[in-house]
Amino acid sequence: MSSTFHGLQVAKRGMDAQQAALYTIGHNVSNANTPGYTRQRVSLETFPAYPAPGMNQTGTAGQIGMGVEASTVERIRDTFLDTQYRDETIKVGYWDARAGALEKMEEIMNEPTEDGLSAVFNQFFESIQDVASHPSEAGARSVMIERAEAVGDTFSYLSTSLKTIQGDLQNERDVAVTQVNSLLEQINNVNQQIQNVEPNGYLPNDLYDERDRLLDEISKFMPVSLEYTKSSGNASATSEGVVTVQLQTSQGSITLLDGKTHQVNAISLTTNQDSYVTEIHIGDEIRNPESFPQGKLKGLIEASGYIDNSGNKTGVYASMIDDLDEMAYEFVKWFNDKHQQGVTLDGDTGMSFFNEISQKEGAATGIVIADKIKQNTNNIAAASGAAGTDRQGDGQNAQLLSQFRQKVLINSGNGAVSLDGFYQSVIGQISVDAQQANRLKSNSETLQGAVEQRRQSTSAVSLDEEMTNMIQFQHAYNASARMVTMIDEMLDKIVNGLGTGGR
Repeated sequence: MSSTFHGLQVAKRGMDAQQAALYTIGHNVSNANTPGYTRQRVSLETFPAYPAPGMNQTGTAGQIGMGVEASTVERIRDTFLDTQYRDETIKVGYWDARAGALEKMEEIMNEPTEDGLSAVFNQFFESIQDVASHPSEAGARSVMIERAEAVGDTFSYLSTSLKTIQGDLQNERDVAVTQVNSLLEQINNVNQQIQNVEPNGYLPNDLYDERDRLLDEISKFMPVSLEYTKSSGNASATSEGVVTVQLQTSQGSITLLDGKTHQVNAISLTTNQDSYVTEIHIGDEIRNPESFPQGKLKGLIEASGYIDNSGNKTGVYASMIDDLDEMAYEFVKWFNDKHQQGVTLDGDTGMSFFNEISQKEGAATGIVIADKIKQNTNNIAAASGAAGTDRQGDGQNAQLLSQFRQKVLINSGNGAVSLDGFYQSVIGQISVDAQQANRLKSNSETLQGAVEQRRQSTSAVSLDEEMTNMIQFQHAYNASARMVTMIDEMLDKIVNGLGTGGR
């Protein structure tokens, strides 16, 4: 037969189990607004019945229930939704970095407006036409020089501004690398804490939440795959164990964090003198920038500039800076060549309007009007110098110079195009790239938000649900307590009420 105090033990177990459930509800309510927190639930299981099967079992009519026990406190989380969320986060990080870089570039280029390079060229074009119409007027020639200075200043401003933003992006890129390495170290530390707790049979749910939050953070920068290894000792069957984090690239996976050995393979960048990325080091592994997978870090590398497999500088800002240098170099070269063929008011030829530019790199910041032109407006070669013409009244060479926008040819991917055509294609490409980046960023954020909503519906704390559970477990606790009172009254009758007949 069971013990006289059997009922007390059953009621006590009921009170303990409901109390554990109430404490867990209190923990959920307290962390309702904690980022990354996953609601927890006590797993209630029937305690093994009495007696246990055996050769010497007591002669009871059947097994008697022994109550309930709180076996584990588990998180309510869907790992499939976690994987989906991180996949979308990778895309959001990449397209957000590109969209931000292109947005800043559009603000600098400022096209089409009255302050953009195209408008400055229009004004310069008009001033040359004025000289062609009135070649002997000093006022028209002075305006032409001022407009030419404006062209040079605008080229220089655009190039310098782009390089400044490029430098900011390079700093942001380096900060991103530091953040990734810091996240890996934090995950490693949490791994070690989990490994110290799990062998004792406990589930460190709050540590699991912190680790998942860090994994969500690192997924913004690059795609990672996770591999879990169970802890040794008396670990629970539902324990997650330590995690190994691997980077997925087109050339195979690379271990960023080994959960078994607790080794972190930090990421570092090799750059040239212009801070363009040439190689990416991950522990002992080396990857080129082009093969690095999508994510915020790849977006920042592409925006700030890197060296491709052919050894050429490439990237959003690197290409734009090169295009401006190409335009400036070809413009100065062509304009000087045509100007040298003309004749000044004093009858001189071979006069350069701008200082010569020897190389394309940096040409956008090197457009300077020749000293002789600035010192004496008569040195503008507006006349053609053809036989029988009046140098004072001939503006044919100025007329030719006014056509430079259609005459200057620049080699592009589609062959030789005019200066106007080249600049329009550059601005058009910026617009198309920015629209694409914003569209894909918006799409990725929408998908990420949808997955996050499903994830929150599973894992987030619902105060209404917790209040309902609180009342449920409170009533169960009160019922178990009432059972103790009832059994106490029964035992009181046995102890104090029986066997008193002979007194």
